[in-house]
Amino acid sequence: MSTLKGSGPQTSDAPTPEDAFHEAAALDARESEPRHGSGNGGPVLAADGTPLKRSLARALRAQKMRALALIAPLLIFVLLTFIAPIADMLFRSVENQIVRDTLPRTVEALADWDDTSGELPGDTVFDAAYTDIFLAAEYKLHTRLGSRLNYELTGVSSLFRKSGRGLDDIGEVYLDQFEDLDEAWDEALPWAELMGTADSVAAYKAWVKAEDKAKENNEDFNDPIPAFEMRDDIADVLPRTAEAYSRFATFVRDEDEDSPFEEEPWTLVVTRLYEDLRDGDVSSYNGPRAEMLKAADALVDSPDFQTADLQAAFGEIDEDWLDTRVWQTIKTYSPAYTNGYFLNAVDMQKTPDGAAMRDEDERIYGLLFKRTMFMSLVITFSCIALAYPVAYLLSTLPMRTANLLMILVLLPFWTSLLVRTSAWKVMLQQQGVINDVLVWLGLVADDGRLVMINNQLGTIIAMTHILLPFMILPMYSVMSTIPPTYVRAAKSLGATNWTSFWRVYFPQSVPGIGAGSILVFILSIGYYITPEIVGGTTGTFISNRIAYHISSSLNWGLAAALGTILLAVVLILYWAYDRIVGIDNVKLGG
Repeated sequence: MSTLKGSGPQTSDAPTPEDAFHEAAALDARESEPRHGSGNGGPVLAADGTPLKRSLARALRAQKMRALALIAPLLIFVLLTFIAPIADMLFRSVENQIVRDTLPRTVEALADWDDTSGELPGDTVFDAAYTDIFLAAEYKLHTRLGSRLNYELTGVSSLFRKSGRGLDDIGEVYLDQFEDLDEAWDEALPWAELMGTADSVAAYKAWVKAEDKAKENNEDFNDPIPAFEMRDDIADVLPRTAEAYSRFATFVRDEDEDSPFEEEPWTLVVTRLYEDLRDGDVSSYNGPRAEMLKAADALVDSPDFQTADLQAAFGEIDEDWLDTRVWQTIKTYSPAYTNGYFLNAVDMQKTPDGAAMRDEDERIYGLLFKRTMFMSLVITFSCIALAYPVAYLLSTLPMRTANLLMILVLLPFWTSLLVRTSAWKVMLQQQGVINDVLVWLGLVADDGRLVMINNQLGTIIAMTHILLPFMILPMYSVMSTIPPTYVRAAKSLGATNWTSFWRVYFPQSVPGIGAGSILVFILSIGYYITPEIVGGTTGTFISNRIAYHISSSLNWGLAAALGTILLAVVLILYWAYDRIVGIDNVKLGG
């Protein structure tokens, strides 16, 4: 005897694969019970001899896989176009690896410096900065680093550009004196003989002879230059020089696609040679270019040898290097991840003492967020006020007439947004169409024309017109489903026109108002073209600032932080709306 499943009128008794699966499980649980007509126990079997429970599970799994395959393209599309950009935005809002990766030695040296002492860091920091900035300039990374730090301290960008050009002068002090001693110090091959293996040097010399012979015989010679190899033991004699020359050799090979055999070393290498000769002892060295190296060592030990003070040299490049704020900024933003972008987005900044509010004249983002929320709400309520009677009219007219009028509602979608916004700019200006009509009607004096452009009023008017269809469509789709008999029934029971509308019709249209309000509000806070054209300085949104940082200042981290905060505000408002009204009540019709 079967039992009734559910007691409500909405309950469906149609079987599903899950029902069959659970029924098979119940039968399997009674596998020890004898089946009708047999005294043997055991599970119920399918036609192919497999247990029914396993067969149904396999069929259900195949059905789910087919369903997943059908939605997989949409899922992939959503992941690539929606989830991935949001994840990238969240990452960019905290990512700060450029400082650590570009100035690794400087960051490590600054860790021991007290940035609250008011004193400049020691020589160790300047020496590390000399190496890091020199290498960054060769790899053309110093300008990117300067742009990043310039977001936090104005003027740092030009400081790094000047330093990239000026650090060569430090090594020139030593190179000039070595060259006066022996011109070989300004040539590529003697350096390669000093730093490279005997085999690689011999291979290069043989290659030169082969090239010269080919030239004498007017023959083509396309053999590549032999690879340069560093000597392992040279690092024991000249450790700093070996490290710098190794970086130089790698750069010449990978970036310049040339060879250290034919490229003179960086002045950084010459500076490190001076430091090794100053602090080390090469008297026992008897390898390649031993006499040249020992003569240079004697020159360095002489009292007439001129040296460069790194701190003073940095000050000669730009006196801002002697400002502790520069070094404080580098240290503050040295971690790989930072909350600095979010602090800037709420008009705060990172300081050696912690987070602090910016000066009054630098607080702009809080004002823009408040203005964006306020104007978006005004635009939403304006759209509700204008769209409700239009949607009500469309829902009460015959279908043929309503469809014709709906074409007028949809007509703006067939026109470019930029064209519509530019048209409003023409209409709203003081010598525009609207002011001309008001003056012609005598409502406004010719010398008292209304200022409706480049302010909040112009933004509200233009955006209300642009977003109005997005409010009308949800309202109309809901109102068209409200049976007119409800209102007639209320009137037949004695209700007035106002009472029947307010107590019967309006509550049923609230879902359309909710759907349109959410749609218009979310669209309005993200608009930037219309406020940019008609808003001026007082009618722009936070989205205009985000667009500026993405396209002009290239401060993508701050733009990502502002976008993340805007996204959080929208989600909070959405949650509040759900708690107050209920998101289940928001629908587009039916």
